[in-house]
Amino acid sequence: MAAEGRVTDIKERYKGGVLKYKQMGYWRPDYEPSATDTICLFRITPQEGVDPEEAAAAVAGESSTATWTVVWTDLLTAHESYQAKAYRVDKVPNTGPGTNTEQQYFAYVAYDLILFEDGSIANMTASLIGNVFSFKPLKAARLEDIQIPVAYVKTFRGPPTGIIVERERLDKFGRPLLGATMKPKLGLSGRNYGRVVYEGLTGGLDFTKDDENINSQAFMHWRDRFLYCMDAVNKAQANTGEVKGHYLNVTAADMEEMYTRAEFARDLGSNIIMIDLVIGWTAMQSMSKWCRANDMILHLHRAGHGTYTRQRNHGVSFKVIAKWSRLAGVDHIHAGTAVGKLEGDPKTVQGYYNICRDSYTKQDLSRGLFFDQDWADLRKVMPVASGGIHVGQMHQLVDLFGDDVVLQFGGGTIGHPEGIQAGAIANRVGLECMIKARNEGRDIVAEGPDILKAAAKTCKPLETALETWKGVEFNYTSTDAPDFAVTPTAS
Repeated sequence: MAAEGRVTDIKERYKGGVLKYKQMGYWRPDYEPSATDTICLFRITPQEGVDPEEAAAAVAGESSTATWTVVWTDLLTAHESYQAKAYRVDKVPNTGPGTNTEQQYFAYVAYDLILFEDGSIANMTASLIGNVFSFKPLKAARLEDIQIPVAYVKTFRGPPTGIIVERERLDKFGRPLLGATMKPKLGLSGRNYGRVVYEGLTGGLDFTKDDENINSQAFMHWRDRFLYCMDAVNKAQANTGEVKGHYLNVTAADMEEMYTRAEFARDLGSNIIMIDLVIGWTAMQSMSKWCRANDMILHLHRAGHGTYTRQRNHGVSFKVIAKWSRLAGVDHIHAGTAVGKLEGDPKTVQGYYNICRDSYTKQDLSRGLFFDQDWADLRKVMPVASGGIHVGQMHQLVDLFGDDVVLQFGGGTIGHPEGIQAGAIANRVGLECMIKARNEGRDIVAEGPDILKAAAKTCKPLETALETWKGVEFNYTSTDAPDFAVTPTAS
């Protein structure tokens, strides 16, 4: 990895022309990160012939102050403070000669606190993932993980509600929450949509939800949906004596319209609204601010994340998206199921859940967590497990994720042969019997199927659900798994 080192002579450093990034000072192997530095771990694949240390220095330079040529205006700034500093490069395990994957490197880059605007994910991302990912000397680059200093964490408000207050508002403790996404996603009229909500909530679900792509289309105007859904919520609450909710998706073409929809949801008495990740960080933080002012739970659907989180060699890891989302201020985030139809290695998904729920997240390489992260008392986010799960997997879900999670069975509720309410009953009974068994000290992983079968003897909807979806599994190799542990996908 030998290459020309940092040029320290001022005249040589600022002579007109082109220098390597290492020569400009972006490679600093002797640098000791300070407590107020943001540390980024990039996975980089240099082009053939590109020195990995120079590639790491290029990432540091292009994500902070550098350009392709020497500029004397650096001398008008405290340039060494503003320069990001690549200080460590490691080979990625199981890449390079003797493997099926070309050589990749982990590059550690430190950023001074003064580089980022207080409380702005948009500004931080503009630096860290702005131009550098299309930089020609790199075949591929991925932001693998990030450590955010407490000094910067404290500039964010975080989730408007948090897990503790959400549970208090719902009066639900000691078990996961149950939900369901409306199916079909698109095409139902407002009234029929409301009927699905009513049946699911009356059957025992805590929440129902809009899906990511239901906004205000020709077949169902958003106002009609909100009215029929809240009518269903109120009737289901009256029937069951439980607090219920429906995630009303306020995603729209502009912020003014999103505020209009959110205010209407509030005026109807909703306790929760929903946004999609595709609205962007500024809009997310704006909606979080509104929810805090209006005592509203904020649910985030991670729509679009797979376009940049799924591939291991290029993009942004979902663990980074989860950290930014907690800072930006959401109360719920879809974080994977491990056993369902969507991408997610079990250990990796548990790492995402740790980020959402920890007060202090510890480094855990087996779960893909490269850094400790102090959340400085920022409220916790409720992870949501959604996508291709059914009641026959209840023991696995409870074992993997514990109590602070929303388990969303969309098709696994609405697809029940005996009706939507029967599907909800099956899920509620399956959950209650599994929590009871766990609290009694039973091994729910080993005994889970038998526990469900025993409960099904006195619950026909559960019996039907277990028979309908028995053997349904999504056993595919995960494309994003920890580099330091081999973990099979749960079935």
